[in-house]
Amino acid sequence: MKSDADPADPADSPCGSPPEARIPIHAIRGRGAATAMPHRFAKDSRTVVDDGWDFPWDGEAQATPQPTRVHLETARSALCANDSPDIFFEHSVNPYRGCEHGCVYCYARPTHSYLNLSPGLDFETQIIAKHNIGEVLRAELARPGHVPRTLNIGSATDCYQPVERELRLTRGVIEVLRDARHPFSLITKSSGVERDLDLLAPLAAQRLLEPRAAAPHRRLRTIRALADAGVPVGVSVAPQIPFITEDMEQVLAAAHDAGARSAFYTVIRLPWELDALFREWLALHYPQRAARVMARVQDLHNLSNAQRGAGKTYDSNYITRMKGSGLWADLLRQRFATTCRKLGLNRERVELDLAQFQPGFLRGQGSLF
Repeated sequence: MKSDADPADPADSPCGSPPEARIPIHAIRGRGAATAMPHRFAKDSRTVVDDGWDFPWDGEAQATPQPTRVHLETARSALCANDSPDIFFEHSVNPYRGCEHGCVYCYARPTHSYLNLSPGLDFETQIIAKHNIGEVLRAELARPGHVPRTLNIGSATDCYQPVERELRLTRGVIEVLRDARHPFSLITKSSGVERDLDLLAPLAAQRLLEPRAAAPHRRLRTIRALADAGVPVGVSVAPQIPFITEDMEQVLAAAHDAGARSAFYTVIRLPWELDALFREWLALHYPQRAARVMARVQDLHNLSNAQRGAGKTYDSNYITRMKGSGLWADLLRQRFATTCRKLGLNRERVELDLAQFQPGFLRGQGSLF
């Protein structure tokens, strides 16, 4: 059995010429994806092949660092409604589209397809910044008929990715929410959230924050800084990827020691193009265990043999998609519950107080109290 890259007998191809050989894919330093894979709406799909010329395809060209480009977008709305019963918030605000953090498993990657961009490299190198997000949010919250709902910042992007240091769009959103006394939750993997402690600390009695910094030591330092400032902090051990993320208990223990008092997890989900992208990443970084990982992902979602044979990787049913179902999902659930119980995590729930919402403050009206 020959692979595409194996030497071939000229007789195997028409006219005695050797068949085309696929150029090997190489990881790109500082990026999660290795290619700008086509999105699901693309009419054409192209494969790079070696045409026989002596171009030095030794990985250096592919390994060249890919620059990040930021495109400014004028947002027409800030609040995005959610009606999925398995998600804890009803409104979300995302100052950016795409995310430079480049997590290969990110469920938001397929959203770049709607922009005619690749969920692969484009998602982490072509960042859309909604430069007027703060002003639009202020106008929406100030409308007389607006009803406050549970709100999350950063559900489809990391609101503290590197570009936030310069553009400060997330800070502007938090300032609007502060002025309106609108409660919110926030999810991030970045230690950049520490910059906004001057806003978050005074709001700690009414706010919930769920950070997970990029590097373990910075993640723990960020949790400690927020907890010391009186901000309720939780830790996300998500997504759980079989044979890749095997340190759930250690992460929960370290986060608790640093001051986290709540935690949650989800299992990996691979919608749309994310399936192929994740398989590509596994082949590059964990080739010897890639088949085992994918088989266990299918186990976590309790797929039938027929579903597996059809190439299905996960079940998108909102009842089970976040935590999975079946034996392996139950074992994961037990591990999480047992560890949280031992550590004392999730004993108290921090509720967001929607009754404090004061839209009049956004219209320049004062308070009688």
